[in-house]
Amino acid sequence: MSRLFLVRHGQAGTRKSYDSLSELGRRQAKMLGQYFAAEKIHFAAAYSGALVRQQETAAEVRACYREAGLCFPEIVREPGWDEFDLAHVYQALAPRLCQEDPEFARQYQELVSQARAAAEQPEASVNRRWLPCDVQVVEAWIQGRHDYDGESWQAFRERVIGCQNTIEPVEPDANIVVFTSATPIGIWTALAMEIHDQRAMRLAGVLHNASCTVLRLQHGALRLHSFNAVPHLVEPELRTYR
Repeated sequence: MSRLFLVRHGQAGTRKSYDSLSELGRRQAKMLGQYFAAEKIHFAAAYSGALVRQQETAAEVRACYREAGLCFPEIVREPGWDEFDLAHVYQALAPRLCQEDPEFARQYQELVSQARAAAEQPEASVNRRWLPCDVQVVEAWIQGRHDYDGESWQAFRERVIGCQNTIEPVEPDANIVVFTSATPIGIWTALAMEIHDQRAMRLAGVLHNASCTVLRLQHGALRLHSFNAVPHLVEPELRTYR
C-alpha cells in the first residue's frame, strides 16, 4: 500500500499574475521541504502539474532535500494535475452572468476595479480571498448553466481522476509526492471518502497553501490518512488560503 502525499502549492501571486509563488509562498514551500527532510521522508516518485506555481513549489522542496544531503526523485511533469482555468471560466461566463443578474454585474465590476488597483499589492484583500462573484461564476461553471467552450467541470474531474493511471508502480509501502492545487486535492480526497459530486469543492476551499494531504493507495483503492496538514507552518500568519 503506497502513501500518496498531495501537496498544495504555496501562496500564489496577485489576481493579475496568479500563476507564480509570492514571496510568502516560496517561504511556505521551503518550510515544507525542510519539514519533510527533517522527518527523513523518502519519496520513491515525485510528480508536479504543469503550472508554474506547482513547479516552483516542487523545486523549493527538492532544493531542501539537496541542501540536507538527501536524495529526491526526478520530478515528473504531469499536466493532468493542473488546476481548472479560472481565468477562462471568468472570461466566458462573467458576461453572461452580468446580463442576467444586476447584482452580480455590480460586484464583478467592483472586483475588476479592486484587482486592477491592487495589481502590485500582493497582500491586498482582493488578492487573498474569494468574493461572492468568484463563488457564483464557479458554481455556474460546475452546474453547466451556460454554454462554455473550455473544459467542463465533469471533464476536469475525469482528467484529475485519470492521473491515477499516470502514477508508475513503486515498491509496497513507498511514498509518492504530488505537487498540485486545491481542487485536484479536493477531488481525490472526496474519492477516498466515496463522495462523487461537487462537494469536493468544499474540501478544496479549506486547504491551506503548502498543506499536505496523505492518501493510502492500493490496487486502485484510496483511503484518507490525513488532510490539510501544516505542521511546518507553526505561526498562524503563515497559514494562508489563497
